[in-house]
Amino acid sequence: MKKICLSVVGLFLILFSSFAQSSSNDSSAYKSRKLTFEEANLVSSYYRQDGNNSAVTGGIGTEKLTDIANVIDVTFNKWDRQNRKHSFDVEIGIDHYTSASSDRIDPRHLSSPSSRDTREYPSVNWSVENGKKGSTFGAGLSFSNEFDYVSTGANVMFAQKTKNRNGEFTAKAQAFLDRVYLILPVELQPGYPNIRGHDGERSKGDFSSSPRNSFSGSLSWSQVINKRLQLEFLLDMIYQTGYLGLPFHRVYFADNTLHVENLPDTRLKIPVGFRANYFLGDKFIIRTYYRYYHDSWGLSAHTVNLETSYKINPFLSVTPFFRYNTQSAIDYFAPYKMHTAADQYYTSNYDLSKFSSNFYGAGFRIAPPKGVFGMQHVSMMELRYGHYTRTNGMKSDIISLNLKFK
Repeated sequence: MKKICLSVVGLFLILFSSFAQSSSNDSSAYKSRKLTFEEANLVSSYYRQDGNNSAVTGGIGTEKLTDIANVIDVTFNKWDRQNRKHSFDVEIGIDHYTSASSDRIDPRHLSSPSSRDTREYPSVNWSVENGKKGSTFGAGLSFSNEFDYVSTGANVMFAQKTKNRNGEFTAKAQAFLDRVYLILPVELQPGYPNIRGHDGERSKGDFSSSPRNSFSGSLSWSQVINKRLQLEFLLDMIYQTGYLGLPFHRVYFADNTLHVENLPDTRLKIPVGFRANYFLGDKFIIRTYYRYYHDSWGLSAHTVNLETSYKINPFLSVTPFFRYNTQSAIDYFAPYKMHTAADQYYTSNYDLSKFSSNFYGAGFRIAPPKGVFGMQHVSMMELRYGHYTRTNGMKSDIISLNLKFK
């Protein structure tokens, strides 16, 4: 664990030090045609959760999980001969988690490799902004890899501002081509109970895989109403096809038989959102957000988010936040030993059940003119904490640290 964190921080410092010195000599009025460092962000977070509705053990059992995440985001800029701004964003993320529920894929070997995993997810994005026309075009690629899942993604986007620059229309399309490794519960794996391999564990190459593809389109319109009020409307459409369950999610039927989660091979999701930001004087900002969600599996949800930002002084602000979510269950959910042989599709995953949740906490942000703790290139530091609860008993905590380098 320590090696992973140190490696991430070390890579970040190498990237930052390579460009920070040259960028510090840039004048804000000079538009360089060479690739120059703009800013970098280092975000580290620690997450933990607990509950008693693990899908790995059929809707009962521990949901204990911890995750340490580190993300490095570096942005470079250059200007071309047509005075257009090109931005290049490189992001590298590494998550390491430990999961008591995943360890129950094979309960004979507690603290097995299935109880922990590391996910790497690099991405690169490019955009070109035409200031005269008020238009922006962009594209990007992404990749994510963990033991039972590999994902490759691509995206394109276009944005156009109005003539007075008070409004902007944005359209984005994304595609993710994934492969899910079919790691079954140990009782259903071929060769059980004499599974080959050290201590009963099998390598990634021992399992077949199945595709899971996701395609999405997003439309948004943002509008400055006046100096105090800004609005944004959002519409998304996501279509998924392929193997959409997880093969190690057990489902116990009423007749005590064991099955693997079985869900339809297509899913259409349609979220609609609305955002409003109001500037109540120079020190107080109110940010509100509402989203309605519905999908072809029968799940409907409402989400309301309220965040306020108060400037204690020009360099220090505090941001309390609260989010409430309520959702219905999908048509194919039932608790432990409630499914029957008449069910074509079935799952006991409580993420797809009916529940309400609350997420609340606060953030503290400092951005002194001489840099954080006197370090000139460290322009901002933000620390956030949030606590999450569900009506089915699950709870979690997350704390994150964000450092911005200029």
